[in-house]
Amino acid sequence: MMGIEGVVALIIGAALGAFIMTLISKNRLQQLKQMQQEEINGFLNQQIELNKALAISNEKSDNLANRMDQLDRQLEKERELRHEAEKILVSRDSELINLKQRLEEEKKNLEAIQERSRVEFENVAHRILKQQTADFTITSQKGLQDILTPLRERIQDFEKKVDLTYEKGLKDQSDLKAELLKIYDLSVTLDKDAKNLTNALKSDSKRQGNWGEIILERVLERSGLIKDQEYYLQFSSKNEQGAIMRPDVVIRLPEDKHLVIDSKVSLTAYTEYVSAEEEPLRSKKLREHLDSIRRHIKELSEKRYDQLLGINSPDFVLMFMPVEPAFGLAVQADHELFNYAWHERVVIVSPTTLLATLRTVSSIWKFEKQNQNALEIADRGGKLYDKFASFVNDLENIGQNIEKAEKAYQEAHKKLISGSGNLIRQVEQIKIMGVTTKKSLPETLINEADE
Repeated sequence: MMGIEGVVALIIGAALGAFIMTLISKNRLQQLKQMQQEEINGFLNQQIELNKALAISNEKSDNLANRMDQLDRQLEKERELRHEAEKILVSRDSELINLKQRLEEEKKNLEAIQERSRVEFENVAHRILKQQTADFTITSQKGLQDILTPLRERIQDFEKKVDLTYEKGLKDQSDLKAELLKIYDLSVTLDKDAKNLTNALKSDSKRQGNWGEIILERVLERSGLIKDQEYYLQFSSKNEQGAIMRPDVVIRLPEDKHLVIDSKVSLTAYTEYVSAEEEPLRSKKLREHLDSIRRHIKELSEKRYDQLLGINSPDFVLMFMPVEPAFGLAVQADHELFNYAWHERVVIVSPTTLLATLRTVSSIWKFEKQNQNALEIADRGGKLYDKFASFVNDLENIGQNIEKAEKAYQEAHKKLISGSGNLIRQVEQIKIMGVTTKKSLPETLINEADE
């Protein structure tokens, strides 16, 4: 019995051992499968991470390639701008040199014009003084000739007829008498006309004033000034009390300044002085002539033309005396006349002195226009220089930006192909691992990259 039980126990022990071994093998196999699955999962996760890294690397590579293209384009553009800037710089240098030459020529021309104008003014003033004296003498002689020529012709005719009558005898006495009557009538008529002309100016202040204004206009026409630009006739303005005032002439000066001229004719006493033969009467008429001039000075001073609205004038007015001999007589007879006039803020001028003054004003206007042109050239030159300096600064900035762009390009290119961990080799290694891609990097770039 014990033998059977031993066998049975042995069989049961073997079966239990086999069962236990089976359980152990299953557990071991399960563990192996689990470990294998974990390894597979780890490999898959690693593959996913590699794919992600490859995608990121491809994206960085594309971005880097785009950045390189942008840098290349920017570098090319900066080079073109620099080339254009250099061309413009050369052009501006040439313009600046030409402008300096023009300024130097304008300066020399201006100095030459000033010297010529000074000499011309001295010559003109001398000629004007000489010519005015001659013109007045000629005018006076012509006026007398216009009156006396018909009488002279008649007298000459009369002399001829007297000679003829003397030769013919007494038979022509009746004709001679008739001719004498005609000559007498003509002489009376001429004398009457001359007196009427003199009386017209002597007795009619309005006509005297008009005549003086005509002479003043003729002087202005010969002055070289431009009417309604550099001088104005019958200028109308208001004084501080609001009353309308009309000076005969307003001369416009540079810098918006003005000079007022008013014509005053003192003819009555002067003509009586000239025609008087007795010394007491001449002395009396001379005093009346001087008194008349002083009254005109006082009246003109009280008008205060220099304070009119719209007038920027010195505190004096020019009083124009159109009759040169009357002016000369007054100055010679009254040495204090000029001082009196100046005290009343009046300066007395004759046709000769006024013309010289106006010619001076005309020359000043010419110089002013020339100076304005020179100032405009200088102003444009200054602006051109400022623009040129700004352009040079911009050009320097462009050069600095080009240098920065080149430096950034070199740094990016170095990261792309240089060193053991360059981006080209990294992304190529990922591609070699089996990552699927649609594009490839250029072979030249791959070959250029360090191993």
